[in-house]
Amino acid sequence: MSWPQLVAPTLSTPSEGSRRRVRRDLPPDLLREVSRRFAIMALVGASLWTIGTVTGHLASWAMDPSDSRWRQLGPIDGIVGAAVLVSLILFWYVRAHRRDPKQIVTIGLFYTVFTSAALASMMHVEPRPPDVPIFPLISWAGAVVLMSPAIVPSTPLPTLIASLIAVSMNPLAMLLARARGTWNFSAPSEAFLMHYPDYMLAGVAVVISHVVTRLGQHVAKARELGSYQLGDLIGRGGMGEVYKATHRMLARPAAIKLIRPDMLGSDRVVTQRLISRFRREAETAASLRSAHTIELYDFGMTADETLYIVMELLEGMDVESLVRRYGPMPAGRVVYLLRQVCESLEEAHLRGLVHRDIKHANIHVGPHGLYQDFVKVLDFGLVKSIDAVDIDRTIGTVSIEGQIVGTPAYMAPEVALGETVDGRADLYAVGCVAYFMLTGQQVFEADKMLQLITKHLQAEPNAPSLRTELPVPSALDRIVLACLAKKPDQRPASAAHLSRLLASVEAEKWDEEQAMAWWGIHQPSSVVLASRPPQPAGKRLAAR
Repeated sequence: MSWPQLVAPTLSTPSEGSRRRVRRDLPPDLLREVSRRFAIMALVGASLWTIGTVTGHLASWAMDPSDSRWRQLGPIDGIVGAAVLVSLILFWYVRAHRRDPKQIVTIGLFYTVFTSAALASMMHVEPRPPDVPIFPLISWAGAVVLMSPAIVPSTPLPTLIASLIAVSMNPLAMLLARARGTWNFSAPSEAFLMHYPDYMLAGVAVVISHVVTRLGQHVAKARELGSYQLGDLIGRGGMGEVYKATHRMLARPAAIKLIRPDMLGSDRVVTQRLISRFRREAETAASLRSAHTIELYDFGMTADETLYIVMELLEGMDVESLVRRYGPMPAGRVVYLLRQVCESLEEAHLRGLVHRDIKHANIHVGPHGLYQDFVKVLDFGLVKSIDAVDIDRTIGTVSIEGQIVGTPAYMAPEVALGETVDGRADLYAVGCVAYFMLTGQQVFEADKMLQLITKHLQAEPNAPSLRTELPVPSALDRIVLACLAKKPDQRPASAAHLSRLLASVEAEKWDEEQAMAWWGIHQPSSVVLASRPPQPAGKRLAAR
């Protein structure tokens, strides 16, 4: 699969004082969930205000249908209307735009105080019957204060301040009601004595805030892998998950691909083969030096036996996303990109390695240094020595009785038959990728996997030019169909040979100048302006 990309960490090294401050901050794990949780809380709040008021009016009608006052709106209804309006505005504010999580935490504290004030106003806006005793109780404001740190957590000190203000709303409302003459009680201190349980809940809320914050910090600490700190989950694949990562010392962004012990299943044989595949991917990627092969930074295992590979930052998108989003590519661009794929594969093949899972999702295109349309070949998890006779059973790809490994839509006939393969199996897959890039369609399509494999074994494909409205040179048609030949000896002899054939195609011009213009329109933030476009890497391969 194609692994998503990251945001670079900052270069600065924190001072001792800043380290202490960071430890008191909310950990990233909590902040990432704040917006979603607060939006839910605001929406639920608006719903409860509405349901509670409507239910109150219906209850009045049920108790005395002849009393028409149940249909009248009073001060309580005005308070409820304001609370619903504020809740919906905050819900829209959080959902409509991407907000800073720390800002959302502050809004969450404000919302706790506002909700408590609205509840206190409802309780004290109408006259109190003289025969109702005053005694200590836990109010709805206390319940709100208790729940808030678990839903929208903040650090202990802001939680304490907001909680004390929130639970003070009831005593203040009682004192105002006493000043208006609608509530009668002997001493002002009774307003606070009546609600002292709420102040105790404010203390409990601080404890909850402390526990939640420390738990998040422990989780963040546990997610440190080697010299890297794990960030957001940005992708899942058959072999595991990919996270954003930051190096604790360097200013180099990275992606961490990892597989945890609980993701391996209970079958020990399958587990060992998965671990073997993961290690093989790391070792293979580390041994390859082509600029068009994904670069490996680090590899290791944590104390809890979590395996991880740290890979380079990539910008742009994979070929699958590129074609799905923007449609088939012009022939000149297809040639330009495929020659870079050939450079990566040629090095692997010369080392006696076959990728075995070339597909549109494993070819990444985007800015890289001074280049714009720069190709990276990804996911060497299925790579195998050409003279190897065993084929793994793997997770995330097709596997039939331990004999077939790969992706059906890109599978060479000899792979489907379980025969010995060499680099020409990868060239078949390159032909499938070229077909998709030119037409936006797979070479063959079928509802079931075995039907698709059968077509790759027996059916003859139509020329790409017959399945697209874009012009495709006849020479490129012939090259793609040659890659899709059923017998390996009828395909180009090597990736270098294929690159030279592609270089001979007379197609509309496509180079870094055209690439820069294209990315400038479709992904302007990723364009790096250069005074002179560099020479495409594919031309170096053609000179072999």
